[in-house]
Amino acid sequence: MPPTSKSRLIEIISNFKDLPIAVAGDMILDRFIWGRVERISPEAPVPVIEIMNETVHLGGAANVASNLVSLGARPLPIGVIGTDEAGRALLEEFARLGIDVHGVVSQESRVTTVKTRIIAHHQQVCRADRETRTPVVGETLMKLLKVSADLVPRCGAVILSDYLKGLLVATLVDRLVETTRKRNMFLAVDPKADDFCIYRGASIITPNKREAERASGLNIIDDESLVRAGIKLLEKTGAQHILITRGEEGMTLIEKGDHFHLPTLAREVFDVTGAGDTVIATLTLAVAAGATVREAADLANHAAGIVVGKVGTAPATGEELRASLENHEG
Repeated sequence: MPPTSKSRLIEIISNFKDLPIAVAGDMILDRFIWGRVERISPEAPVPVIEIMNETVHLGGAANVASNLVSLGARPLPIGVIGTDEAGRALLEEFARLGIDVHGVVSQESRVTTVKTRIIAHHQQVCRADRETRTPVVGETLMKLLKVSADLVPRCGAVILSDYLKGLLVATLVDRLVETTRKRNMFLAVDPKADDFCIYRGASIITPNKREAERASGLNIIDDESLVRAGIKLLEKTGAQHILITRGEEGMTLIEKGDHFHLPTLAREVFDVTGAGDTVIATLTLAVAAGATVREAADLANHAAGIVVGKVGTAPATGEELRASLENHEG
């Protein structure tokens, strides 16, 4: 991909401020237990964690919203939470960040998804999940359709963040696709479903390599097979772009008749938690700010290089993104 000038990319970042972006998807609370290991349990061959600190962060679609705030935008999340402790913690984090929660529906019978990670000496020891995958139906779905109809027309772009926790049912996805298509809005999808046909009509879909393999039915063993998988997904979904994230190998943008590879800019990889959220948030915001998809992918690659160098769910800031561009020699 021909390099975009630093001045052009910095100009795009300067347009991020207060841009409204809708984020529809599964709201997750990421809980981190930080500690140290100095002995093995006498009860079983497992480490004993001496807990030093506990923190909570926004995860899933909520982390996409958090990334947008860090970049200077104004996210409008659309999702469902329970009325439990984790749901209240999510609302508190949204309030702390100044995020409008008009589109977040509370359902008393629903368990809010929580992913608890235990970290010792900068390494993840284990993870425990509490979640529901029950699809939203009935009154909850009707409320989500109503808030979507209210919020989406106010936005510059829409993100679907699918973690297969039951939010993005076909009825809601179809309505969001229809609304964005009528308004000629950019619609980006971070997928988890094995069949990407549910996302038909999206502007861009951003699977990782494993997700692209499952959805395309092709075994990705090299650059050539990866591009073939991307082309098949373009044909299958009608999307204009497929961006396949490849971890330490960077990412590849596939379009009709063309493809571009962006090598990773990460100096060190400590934690990939939330990196996909950062990619889709940065890319979508950049397009809403006037970037081409290729320019937006370049900025998303810089943002991904920043967040994988951090431990835990930590977004990239606009200042960090500018610094990454300034320090990059390409």
